[in-house]
Parts: sequence; structure tokens; C-alpha cells
Amino acid sequence: MRMLHTMLRVGNLERSLAFYTEVLGMRLLRKHDYPDGKFTLAFVGYQDEQDGAVLELTHNWGVDAYELGTAYGHIALEVVDAKKACEEIRARGGKVVREAGPMKHGTTVIAFVEDPDGYKIELIERKVDHA
Repeated sequence: MRMLHTMLRVGNLERSLAFYTEVLGMRLLRKHDYPDGKFTLAFVGYQDEQDGAVLELTHNWGVDAYELGTAYGHIALEVVDAKKACEEIRARGGKVVREAGPMKHGTTVIAFVEDPDGYKIELIERKVDHA
């Protein structure tokens, strides 16, 4: 078995696609409308679906917002430099909700950004090993 994707329901598909592609640098991998079901699916990611997990953005036509609930946590992305990533995301119009710094009770440097629907994305700093 392997992880394929995580699905997020979004209120405005074009706004979400702009965030994930223009702000976070993912690629739109595929998009399809389902008129009979009144929804659209768009898949975004950093690599092709056969090479790794991606995000499925589901837009149910006529639904502008969702309650995120208390069970959802966040999506995590690996970055080389969390502070620089925050600066770049902010410069591209993204919302940083926790600046880069050590996580509570640990030393790993993390930051959090938020997508247009309020979903949190954690940036986890992983230094590149040049050994």
C-alpha cells in the first residue's frame, strides 16, 4: 500500500488553485468537472501522482465555505529554510500564522501558513545533508 492523496473541500476552487500553485509552488496535475454530481476535482502536488502523495481539492458547486472541525490538524511540507519559505510565501500573498522557530518542547524549526479556506500547512525545516 501507499498514500495516494489527501482530499480538502474548498469553497472557491480558482482561489485555492492559485494558492497551492502560485503561493506554495505546486503544479495542477489534473482537473475534472462532474456536472451530474455538481462538483469539480483538482489534483495538485510537487510531483506526479505515481511518484508521491498529492492533494485533491474538491469543490462542491454552490458551497462557499466549510467548518473545519476539531479533528483536522494540518498538512506538512518539508522546507530547507523555514524563515525564508515564510518570507517567500508572504511575498506571494500567502498568510503566515506562525513564524519560523523551534517547536514547543523540541528543537525542530517549524512554521505554519494558512490556505484561503483556513486549512493549516506546517513547514518543517530539514537541513540538506551534504555529507
